[in-house]
Amino acid sequence: MKHNLLEQVKSFFMSLQDEICNGLTELDGKEFEQDQWTREEGGGGRSRVLKDGNLFEQAGVNFSHVFGANMPASATAHRPELQGRSFNACGVSLVIHPKNPHIPTTHANVRFFIAEKEGVEPVWWFGGGFDLTPFYPVDSDVKHWHQTAFEICAPYGSDTYPKYKKWCDEYFYLKHRDETRGVGGLFFDDLNEWGFEKSLQFTKDVGNGFLQAYAPIVQARKNDEYGEQERQFQLYRRGRYVEFNLVFDRGTLFGLQTGGRTESILMSMPPLVRWEYQYQPDPESKEANLAEYLVPREWL
Repeated sequence: MKHNLLEQVKSFFMSLQDEICNGLTELDGKEFEQDQWTREEGGGGRSRVLKDGNLFEQAGVNFSHVFGANMPASATAHRPELQGRSFNACGVSLVIHPKNPHIPTTHANVRFFIAEKEGVEPVWWFGGGFDLTPFYPVDSDVKHWHQTAFEICAPYGSDTYPKYKKWCDEYFYLKHRDETRGVGGLFFDDLNEWGFEKSLQFTKDVGNGFLQAYAPIVQARKNDEYGEQERQFQLYRRGRYVEFNLVFDRGTLFGLQTGGRTESILMSMPPLVRWEYQYQPDPESKEANLAEYLVPREWL
């Protein structure tokens, strides 16, 4: 693959980081701080974090481009044929932890890989998606989230949304808790069967669609009242987010295995979190209601 195509992807990812940071600043009123970093083995990135904002306790939006002589184990575990190839990997990843427990936590990611070896054709693919983790879910918010995902996927075939919605439900699943991380969204990986231009356009549509999906939910929930009970439940449920990211998330493993910048990789962690031994909400409480949303269902 010609590396001017890699530059084309990088250019979009960097502009997407700008667009999302600008959109989140418009919602919150506070600016992001930026760290530019380099990786000794090759590559680097821009980490942007908004801390202690008006709406967001912590929001991080990272761009990175890393490269090396050998694909890391996390990338070859499900693609063993790629062992021994050099790689380029770039992408944008974000996690938002709001202050108000009624505003859902969210994550989004778009990425591009090329694995190369002399004398054979390069292997490339796109991946990404977005998912929503409410603690006090509202049906209309979740339906809006999935409707936006559906509309992004619609031009790419009637099977695209159901396929990537199901993949999201299955990927963001805590096996040891027997529950999903939230109410899902879209997740795709290894995308190359459409060819480069169409695969890139879908990835652009997913990245550009994130704010369309999330901003209206923030606007709808930002003035919802809450007290200490809701805050403590939010901190408890954030523990599930930590558990998934440290135990199951392939992106976290990839970053650590490639010698990425630890502060940027672990930017996804909430600034405050708690665990409680054998916590059980009152059966009729709004906290107990969350369990009904942690099983995959059709929202549209």
